[in-house]
Amino acid sequence: MDLGSNFSARLEPFLLMGKSVKGAAAAKLVQDATSAPGVFVFSELLQLPNIQELGKNEEHEKFLALLRLFAYKTYGDYLKHRDRLPPLNAAQLTKLKHLSIATLAADRRILPYAELMGALQMPTIRELEDLIIDAIYLDILRGKLDQKEEQFEVEYTMGRDLEPEKLVSLLAALKDWASTTAAVLQKLDENIASVTTEAATAKAKRENHEREVQTTLKELQDRNKDKSGGSNSSQNPVSGGTRVTRSTYASDRMDVDEPVEAPKGKNRKAPQQETSKPQRKRNRF
Repeated sequence: MDLGSNFSARLEPFLLMGKSVKGAAAAKLVQDATSAPGVFVFSELLQLPNIQELGKNEEHEKFLALLRLFAYKTYGDYLKHRDRLPPLNAAQLTKLKHLSIATLAADRRILPYAELMGALQMPTIRELEDLIIDAIYLDILRGKLDQKEEQFEVEYTMGRDLEPEKLVSLLAALKDWASTTAAVLQKLDENIASVTTEAATAKAKRENHEREVQTTLKELQDRNKDKSGGSNSSQNPVSGGTRVTRSTYASDRMDVDEPVEAPKGKNRKAPQQETSKPQRKRNRF
């Protein structure tokens, strides 16, 4: 749950009564609203016509100023203008100090104890820490007490009512923020588009390189196949070229080695026997 999400609901009963009360009853309503536990926003009550009429009565105008104090101001403002305000009870003083801490925490993340004690007129550090702890439990702010460094580290704080005269400056700040955010988003979109384009270009180059490598490898494989096929054709009788058959060898042998037939008759001599190879002599033992 967000900080201060139930503050408007706490104010609702006072808004219903504020539509029907006037004069002293309206002044009493302001006193009750600023003293009630858990009520920390007052702009809707302040805008009611019956409450605004308090400013037209000299006797009751200080209660309208009191409501403005709790809506927009701090404890320091109360000290400056207390003579024009009704006296505050203990509950109102504590609530105004809590709201003052919220205002200070909205501008700075680190709040030194010394600064808080001066702004809230707290006599001791122990009482200041108790006040901050109560504000945390009331869901006014969140943070951490750093007792070693004597400071309060702010994490979150509730939003207070905005004065009408500060609305223009707030709108200007929001416009500046919106323009800055738009410029940042545009720059991010440009960077994303640039990165996407570079990634696509790199991917295309990588794919082209891979295709070139595959093409080169295929050409080399085809060349190796052609070379191996040509060298085997001269040795392998099946792979083309002149086919050498057994009959060819036989005919050549017949032409060279066939003996001449001797003439028939008395003087026919027996064919000269081939000189036999000398026999190896066996050693006798």
